[in-house]
Amino acid sequence: MSDRLVRKPDPRCPVRPGEPCLLCQPGATGPQDCGLVYLVMSDPELREAVRAAGARR
Repeated sequence: MSDRLVRKPDPRCPVRPGEPCLLCQPGATGPQDCGLVYLVMSDPELREAVRAAGARR
């Protein structure tokens, strides 16, 4: 085994395109179990608004 450090992946926030997941929801360990991400991505209008905002960046 080498002495290289293994770097953990830096999850990105789907609600704030291009920004890292800051664990802003209590109890969340990342975007996969974030209540805010779930609510936004389960609503077609909100999901499209997030995609449009990401495209403008």
